[in-house]
Amino acid sequence: MISGSSRSEFDGWFVESAPYPVRSGNTVRPLIDGEAAFRRICEAIEAARFSVWATVTFLWDDFEMPDGHGSFFDVLDRAARRGLDVRVIFWRPGEERAQFKRNAFWGSAEQLTQLDAAGSPILVRWDRSPTGFCQHQKSWLLDGGHDDAVGVVGGINLNPHSVVAPGHRGQGHNHDAYVGIAGPSTVDIHHNFVQRWNNASERGRSDGLWGETAAASLPAALIEPRPQGPSIMQIQRTMPKGHRNDSSADPAGLPAETTIFEQYRAAIAAAQHSIYIENQALDVPVILRCLREAAERNVEVVVVLPGEPEPIRYKPQTWLHDLAALAAYENVTLAALSGIGADGERHGVYVHSKLMLIDDQWATIGSCNLHAASLFRNAELNASWWDPVIVRQLRCQLFGEHLDETTEDLDTATAHRRFGQAARENRLRWDAGKTWRGLAFRLDPAVYAQRKLVS
Repeated sequence: MISGSSRSEFDGWFVESAPYPVRSGNTVRPLIDGEAAFRRICEAIEAARFSVWATVTFLWDDFEMPDGHGSFFDVLDRAARRGLDVRVIFWRPGEERAQFKRNAFWGSAEQLTQLDAAGSPILVRWDRSPTGFCQHQKSWLLDGGHDDAVGVVGGINLNPHSVVAPGHRGQGHNHDAYVGIAGPSTVDIHHNFVQRWNNASERGRSDGLWGETAAASLPAALIEPRPQGPSIMQIQRTMPKGHRNDSSADPAGLPAETTIFEQYRAAIAAAQHSIYIENQALDVPVILRCLREAAERNVEVVVVLPGEPEPIRYKPQTWLHDLAALAAYENVTLAALSGIGADGERHGVYVHSKLMLIDDQWATIGSCNLHAASLFRNAELNASWWDPVIVRQLRCQLFGEHLDETTEDLDTATAHRRFGQAARENRLRWDAGKTWRGLAFRLDPAVYAQRKLVS
């Protein structure tokens, strides 16, 4: 299953049953926080020679790329006018998700008029979820099908609150992540895009396409790019049945692919020393049980969540009970983030990232939240990789941002214990009205989701 590499070292870390195989020979570049991530994406688009393809869930009207690159459409229109094949798959929320249209480019009459007025040369298809949930993938593919293809996978929406720098000095910030990829695994990002483009639900509607050739299907992705680096990677998905090439699939039935869920369970079970999670939600009982089992093996566990969950996450007491049971272990830390605004006061930093690091060896970054919709009903895309050098660097980068101190001289278990200690100290100092450093503070599950914790 692992192309070009010995298997034994990686048994148990990846998903044996996944449609996309584990591939060696990749270069991996984590991109933390939106300013750096979108800067890198703009650089890659400007360097692209053949194509720019993207899957988009949310696009806010006032989103702008960093460094004066302009709007999302400014960037893509320039690429298309250079002769590149530029395509976007946008989510179109159904009526049961109509509240999300406000910040989505869902193909309204006004939005189609906007494209027409700009003479936009890009190609667009709109796509509903066959389950009635969300087409939640966030991905970019530059020059797919060529040796120098670049993929970007993660959770960052096209949202002005996400175009921020690490350290989060400001107000109304999101903390988020992408990962840039070059090498053989880009063929799987390519396949995912082609499959979604060709099966986009609105492709037969007059308002479901944009562009002269948008009605044409794409050919299958067949070319695996040449090796580019040392990272071993697997692309994983949640994929509803309606996007499989299976005419007998029941769109209302169980999802066709849940390899992200399977990956989380496998990786947590393989952990020996440390688990670090950042996620917008953590309320799936199976995942919470896996984390408790890891804690019982004396694995150091740190989970960073939003200081306040989404309103729809104000769950029954069973969820809070499970979260409290996890936090009861001495080697488990639940934390949130709070930065300093221009007014000198603390303001909550919304954790929107979806990542996990294990043992300074393995990591995943993607679009998948640890709630049931993402794990079982949405369309999601994650990239998981094994590379002790890159994963350790990423852990040091994140801990440096959140603690405002270096952990480069610490082994992974000691660094996680230090994170927990700092988060507890920061919470005590905040409650006492004293100043504190960094961003991370301890969450108390006894009151989580019951009262406002941060402004």
